[in-house]
Amino acid sequence: MIKNGLKTLWEQGKPALNGWLSIASPFSAEIMAAQGYDSLTVDIQHGIVDYSAAVTMFQAMRASGVVPMARVPWLDAGAIMKVLDAGAYGVICPMINNREEAERLVSYMRYPPHGTRSFGPTRANFSTGGNYAAEANDQILCLAMIETAAAMENLEDIVSTPGLDGVYIGPADLTLGVTNGRLAPGFDREEPEMIDAIKKILAASKAAGIRASLHCGSPEYATRVIGWGFDLVTISNDVRLLAGAAAASVSETRKLLGEGGIADQTEKGGY
Repeated sequence: MIKNGLKTLWEQGKPALNGWLSIASPFSAEIMAAQGYDSLTVDIQHGIVDYSAAVTMFQAMRASGVVPMARVPWLDAGAIMKVLDAGAYGVICPMINNREEAERLVSYMRYPPHGTRSFGPTRANFSTGGNYAAEANDQILCLAMIETAAAMENLEDIVSTPGLDGVYIGPADLTLGVTNGRLAPGFDREEPEMIDAIKKILAASKAAGIRASLHCGSPEYATRVIGWGFDLVTISNDVRLLAGAAAASVSETRKLLGEGGIADQTEKGGY
């Protein structure tokens, strides 16, 4: 089986840069895969992506060697097992609130005797290089999202769950949970209470010997939290990157045209 590149990076003491795919397109996935990310996560929870589209996106990523992962919609055995059968090397599961849920997540991702995953790796048998049944338990990453007040209360129990490889912080939902909706959701938190919460999750993960990941909105914030000790950072997503690049292009063009744009130039006899 092809080794999990994220595990290799971490063994070398290096952080990983993760990209995020919310657009259901193998072409956009192929483009993103060529940009130098260590891993790419297909977002089946909030992204405009269903299972069939996710499979084609995994296929489009394959040539790049980037590590394919998926965020599943929920703690659902069927959804988790299907993305693994499709070739995902890691699963990020939202809204893990306690030890029992974390144990179920681990169980759904591991073949017996370490879990209850059903055998049938339809695409993974081919995409992962072979010997999948014997090596999948060791190569697949299991990441629980910490993003609610309940998860914060049960943090020590969650991070100490046997078989859990790491946690993934969703700062938008975490903000809603920690502040009970007092602060608006979003990335790159600067509020002291949110930085404290993020660092608490990081410290608990490190103490438990597992990896910590954070969804970021900018390269600057991603670099900053790597300095805190995070093992994986997601840098924005395809939707925001596309929108940002398009907006910047239009804005710069209008600036070069002058404040009045095309209409102003037409009145002056231009074009």
